Amino acid sequence: MTLEIPVTPLGHHDPALPLPAYESEGAAGMDLRASLMPEDRAGGIALPPMGRALIPTGLAMAIPSGFEGQVRPRSGLAARQGITVLNAPGTIDSDFRGEVRVLLVNLGPETFRVRHGERIAQLVIAPVTRAAMVRVGALGDTARGAGGFGSTGRG
Repeated sequence: MTLEIPVTPLGHHDPALPLPAYESEGAAGMDLRASLMPEDRAGGIALPPMGRALIPTGLAMAIPSGFEGQVRPRSGLAARQGITVLNAPGTIDSDFRGEVRVLLVNLGPETFRVRHGERIAQLVIAPVTRAAMVRVGALGDTARGAGGFGSTGRG
């Protein structure tokens, strides 16, 4: 089954750039590309070490009700340059109709330049389960109990 996602290129979207697509048969995520503003296309956007920037894709989309878009880092950028999605995974709600922008951060030691058309993140479309919180007097016991960060040990 293929879920169709309506996509609208915005005014600054470069029509030469492909729409998000899967790069291999087994890929879970579609690659999102930087569609920089015309004034930034030649030089790109510099991300100094520990710097962050909202990178435009030039696309708006209508994710169907019952689904979300998860914006995730690209493993190659993270491994080689230390570039990741700051709020990973970023969430695109089904009722959002604005431009999809990617919040990148540079955790590497060198300035990284985001180039126009570069694949900067992955978009995973996933089902959403809605929940209702119910106030109760007490929770059931478990072996872990209230043990938090690191409570299950190391290794």
